Amino acid sequence: YFLIILKRFKHIWENEELKAYVGIIAAAVLMITINICNYYGGILKAFRYAVFQVSAIITTTGFATADFNEWPEFSKAILLLLIMVGACAGSTGGGMKVSRLLILLKYARREFKRLMHPKSVSIITLNKKRLQDETIHAVIAYTVVYVIIMIFSILLVSLDNFDFATTFSSVLTTLNNTGPGIAAVGPVENFSSFSALSKLVFCFDMLAGRLEVFPFLMLLAPSIWKRQF
Repeated sequence: YFLIILKRFKHIWENEELKAYVGIIAAAVLMITINICNYYGGILKAFRYAVFQVSAIITTTGFATADFNEWPEFSKAILLLLIMVGACAGSTGGGMKVSRLLILLKYARREFKRLMHPKSVSIITLNKKRLQDETIHAVIAYTVVYVIIMIFSILLVSLDNFDFATTFSSVLTTLNNTGPGIAAVGPVENFSSFSALSKLVFCFDMLAGRLEVFPFLMLLAPSIWKRQF
Protein backbone atom coordinates (compact mmCIF):
# COMPACT_ATOMS: atom_id res chain seq x y z
CA TYR A 1 0.00 0.00 0.00
CA PHE A 2 2.86 2.35 0.80
CA LEU A 3 4.42 1.74 -2.62
CA ILE A 4 1.03 2.24 -4.29
CA ILE A 5 0.67 5.63 -2.58
CA LEU A 6 4.14 6.54 -3.83
CA LYS A 7 3.16 5.25 -7.30
CA ARG A 8 6.19 2.98 -7.36
CA PHE A 9 4.26 0.17 -8.99
CA LYS A 10 7.22 -1.65 -10.51
CA HIS A 11 8.76 -2.13 -7.06
CA ILE A 12 5.69 -3.88 -5.67
CA TRP A 13 6.45 -7.19 -7.36
CA GLU A 14 10.05 -7.11 -6.17
CA ASN A 15 8.73 -8.24 -2.79
CA GLU A 16 9.23 -12.01 -2.67
CA GLU A 17 6.80 -12.50 0.18
CA LEU A 18 4.01 -10.75 -1.71
CA LYS A 19 4.62 -12.83 -4.81
CA ALA A 20 4.62 -16.04 -2.77
CA TYR A 21 1.48 -14.94 -0.90
CA VAL A 22 -0.46 -14.18 -4.07
CA GLY A 23 0.86 -17.37 -5.68
CA ILE A 24 -0.33 -19.50 -2.74
CA ILE A 25 -3.77 -17.88 -2.85
CA ALA A 26 -4.09 -18.32 -6.62
CA ALA A 27 -3.01 -21.97 -6.51
CA ALA A 28 -5.35 -22.76 -3.60
CA VAL A 29 -8.32 -21.05 -5.26
CA LEU A 30 -7.71 -22.89 -8.54
CA MET A 31 -7.40 -26.32 -6.93
CA ILE A 32 -10.40 -25.88 -4.63
CA THR A 33 -12.56 -24.46 -7.42
CA ILE A 34 -11.91 -27.51 -9.58
CA ASN A 35 -12.41 -29.84 -6.61
CA ILE A 36 -15.80 -28.40 -5.51
CA CYS A 37 -17.16 -27.57 -8.95
CA ASN A 38 -19.60 -30.50 -8.89
CA TYR A 39 -20.89 -29.45 -5.46
CA TYR A 40 -22.21 -26.13 -6.76
CA GLY A 41 -23.21 -27.06 -10.29
CA GLY A 42 -20.95 -24.55 -12.01
CA ILE A 43 -17.46 -23.12 -12.16
CA LEU A 44 -18.40 -19.52 -11.33
CA LYS A 45 -20.27 -20.31 -8.11
CA ALA A 46 -17.53 -22.69 -7.02
CA PHE A 47 -14.93 -20.01 -7.78
CA ARG A 48 -16.82 -17.45 -5.69
CA TYR A 49 -16.96 -19.74 -2.66
CA ALA A 50 -13.34 -20.80 -3.10
CA VAL A 51 -12.02 -17.22 -3.34
CA PHE A 52 -13.87 -16.08 -0.23
CA GLN A 53 -12.96 -19.11 1.86
CA VAL A 54 -9.30 -19.14 0.86
CA SER A 55 -9.05 -15.40 1.59
CA ALA A 56 -10.76 -15.77 4.97
CA ILE A 57 -8.60 -18.70 6.03
CA ILE A 58 -5.16 -17.52 4.91
CA THR A 59 -5.73 -14.08 6.45
CA THR A 60 -6.92 -15.92 9.60
CA THR A 61 -10.11 -13.84 9.56
CA GLY A 62 -12.21 -16.94 10.06
CA PHE A 63 -15.39 -15.97 8.21
CA ALA A 64 -17.38 -18.55 6.25
CA THR A 65 -20.04 -18.28 3.56
CA ALA A 66 -20.23 -22.05 3.08
CA ASP A 67 -19.96 -25.14 5.24
CA PHE A 68 -16.60 -26.25 3.89
CA ASN A 69 -16.81 -29.18 6.28
CA GLU A 70 -18.96 -30.77 3.55
CA TRP A 71 -16.32 -30.20 0.87
CA PRO A 72 -14.07 -33.02 -0.42
CA GLU A 73 -11.11 -34.03 1.73
CA PHE A 74 -8.68 -32.51 -0.78
CA SER A 75 -10.19 -29.04 -0.35
CA LYS A 76 -10.26 -29.35 3.43
CA ALA A 77 -6.61 -30.41 3.43
CA ILE A 78 -5.70 -27.29 1.45
CA LEU A 79 -7.58 -25.07 3.92
CA LEU A 80 -5.74 -26.68 6.85
CA LEU A 81 -2.42 -25.95 5.16
CA LEU A 82 -3.51 -22.35 4.59
CA ILE A 83 -4.30 -22.06 8.31
CA MET A 84 -0.72 -23.00 9.05
CA VAL A 85 0.74 -20.65 6.41
CA GLY A 86 -1.16 -17.61 7.65
CA ALA A 87 -0.63 -14.02 6.65
CA CYS A 88 2.45 -11.95 5.86
CA ALA A 89 5.10 -10.70 8.26
CA GLY A 90 4.22 -7.53 10.13
CA SER A 91 0.48 -8.08 9.78
CA THR A 92 -1.98 -8.75 12.59
CA GLY A 93 -2.89 -12.08 10.98
CA GLY A 94 -1.89 -15.37 12.56
CA GLY A 95 -0.08 -18.39 11.18
CA MET A 96 3.62 -19.03 10.71
CA LYS A 97 3.84 -16.17 8.18
CA VAL A 98 4.84 -16.49 4.53
CA SER A 99 8.27 -14.93 5.05
CA ARG A 100 9.26 -17.63 7.56
CA LEU A 101 8.20 -20.35 5.15
CA LEU A 102 10.23 -18.73 2.38
CA ILE A 103 13.30 -18.61 4.60
CA LEU A 104 12.84 -22.26 5.61
CA LEU A 105 12.51 -23.34 1.98
CA LYS A 106 15.58 -21.38 0.97
CA TYR A 107 17.53 -22.81 3.91
CA ALA A 108 16.51 -26.36 2.95
CA ARG A 109 17.53 -25.71 -0.65
CA ARG A 110 20.92 -24.39 0.47
CA GLU A 111 21.55 -27.43 2.66
CA PHE A 112 20.59 -29.76 -0.17
CA LYS A 113 22.94 -27.86 -2.46
CA ARG A 114 25.74 -28.24 0.10
CA LEU A 115 25.21 -31.99 0.12
CA MET A 116 25.61 -32.05 -3.64
CA HIS A 117 28.51 -29.58 -3.67
CA PRO A 118 30.22 -29.51 -0.23
CA LYS A 119 32.70 -26.78 -1.16
CA SER A 120 30.15 -24.41 -2.67
CA VAL A 121 29.39 -21.07 -1.02
CA SER A 122 25.73 -20.10 -0.98
CA ILE A 123 23.97 -17.23 0.78
CA ILE A 124 20.29 -16.85 1.53
CA THR A 125 18.61 -13.66 0.38
CA LEU A 126 15.14 -12.24 0.76
CA ASN A 127 14.05 -9.29 -1.37
CA LYS A 128 17.63 -9.12 -2.71
CA LYS A 129 19.01 -8.60 0.81
CA ARG A 130 21.32 -11.08 2.47
CA LEU A 131 19.89 -12.73 5.57
CA GLN A 132 22.13 -12.96 8.60
CA ASP A 133 22.66 -16.35 10.23
CA GLU A 134 20.98 -15.03 13.39
CA THR A 135 17.78 -14.38 11.43
CA ILE A 136 17.81 -17.86 9.90
CA HIS A 137 18.49 -19.52 13.25
CA ALA A 138 15.65 -17.52 14.84
CA VAL A 139 13.23 -18.76 12.17
CA ILE A 140 14.36 -22.36 12.66
CA ALA A 141 14.03 -22.04 16.45
CA TYR A 142 10.54 -20.54 16.07
CA THR A 143 9.48 -23.43 13.84
CA VAL A 144 10.80 -26.03 16.28
CA VAL A 145 8.98 -24.45 19.24
CA TYR A 146 5.83 -24.02 17.14
CA VAL A 147 5.83 -27.74 16.26
CA ILE A 148 6.55 -28.76 19.88
CA ILE A 149 3.63 -26.67 21.17
CA MET A 150 1.36 -28.13 18.49
CA ILE A 151 2.36 -31.73 19.31
CA PHE A 152 1.86 -31.34 23.07
CA SER A 153 -1.44 -29.52 22.52
CA ILE A 154 -2.70 -32.32 20.27
CA LEU A 155 -1.73 -34.92 22.89
CA LEU A 156 -3.57 -33.07 25.67
CA VAL A 157 -6.69 -32.39 23.59
CA SER A 158 -6.75 -36.01 22.42
CA LEU A 159 -7.67 -36.97 26.01
CA ASP A 160 -11.21 -35.84 25.11
CA ASN A 161 -11.29 -38.76 22.67
CA PHE A 162 -12.56 -36.86 19.63
CA ASP A 163 -11.63 -38.03 16.13
CA PHE A 164 -8.21 -36.98 14.86
CA ALA A 165 -9.59 -34.43 12.36
CA THR A 166 -11.37 -32.61 15.18
CA THR A 167 -8.41 -32.80 17.57
CA PHE A 168 -5.80 -31.74 15.02
CA SER A 169 -7.80 -28.93 13.41
CA SER A 170 -8.96 -27.52 16.76
CA VAL A 171 -5.33 -27.14 17.88
CA LEU A 172 -4.25 -25.84 14.48
CA THR A 173 -6.97 -23.21 14.24
CA THR A 174 -6.46 -21.91 17.80
CA LEU A 175 -2.67 -21.86 17.58
CA ASN A 176 -2.93 -19.87 14.35
CA ASN A 177 -5.90 -17.76 15.51
CA THR A 178 -8.09 -18.61 12.53
CA GLY A 179 -11.46 -19.59 13.99
CA PRO A 180 -13.11 -22.58 12.33
CA GLY A 181 -11.53 -25.97 11.82
CA ILE A 182 -13.04 -29.10 10.37
CA ALA A 183 -15.16 -32.00 11.65
CA ALA A 184 -16.66 -31.15 15.09
CA VAL A 185 -15.11 -27.65 15.03
CA GLY A 186 -16.18 -26.79 11.48
CA PRO A 187 -17.59 -23.41 10.40
CA VAL A 188 -21.09 -24.20 11.70
CA GLU A 189 -19.88 -25.85 14.93
CA ASN A 190 -18.19 -24.60 18.12
CA PHE A 191 -15.82 -25.66 20.90
CA SER A 192 -18.40 -26.09 23.67
CA SER A 193 -18.12 -29.89 23.79
CA PHE A 194 -14.46 -29.86 24.81
CA SER A 195 -13.35 -30.35 28.41
CA ALA A 196 -12.04 -27.57 30.64
CA LEU A 197 -8.48 -28.84 30.17
CA SER A 198 -8.77 -28.66 26.38
CA LYS A 199 -10.20 -25.15 26.57
CA LEU A 200 -7.24 -24.07 28.70
CA VAL A 201 -4.93 -25.57 26.08
CA PHE A 202 -6.78 -23.64 23.38
CA CYS A 203 -6.43 -20.41 25.40
CA PHE A 204 -2.70 -21.00 25.74
CA ASP A 205 -2.38 -21.72 22.02
CA MET A 206 -4.36 -18.63 21.05
CA LEU A 207 -2.20 -16.39 23.21
CA ALA A 208 1.01 -17.99 21.96
CA GLY A 209 -0.11 -17.65 18.36
CA ARG A 210 -1.36 -14.09 18.68
CA LEU A 211 1.48 -12.66 20.78
CA GLU A 212 4.09 -14.76 18.91
CA VAL A 213 5.62 -17.80 20.55
CA PHE A 214 8.84 -16.42 22.03
CA PRO A 215 7.46 -13.17 23.55
CA PHE A 216 4.65 -15.15 25.17
CA LEU A 217 6.98 -17.82 26.55
CA MET A 218 9.25 -15.09 27.90
CA LEU A 219 6.33 -13.82 29.99
CA LEU A 220 6.12 -17.26 31.59
CA ALA A 221 9.86 -17.49 32.31
CA PRO A 222 10.58 -17.26 36.10
CA SER A 223 13.66 -15.09 35.52
CA ILE A 224 11.51 -12.33 34.01
CA TRP A 225 9.51 -11.99 37.23
CA LYS A 226 12.53 -11.80 39.53
CA ARG A 227 13.18 -8.36 40.85
CA GLN A 228 16.66 -7.20 39.91
CA PHE A 229 18.55 -4.15 41.11
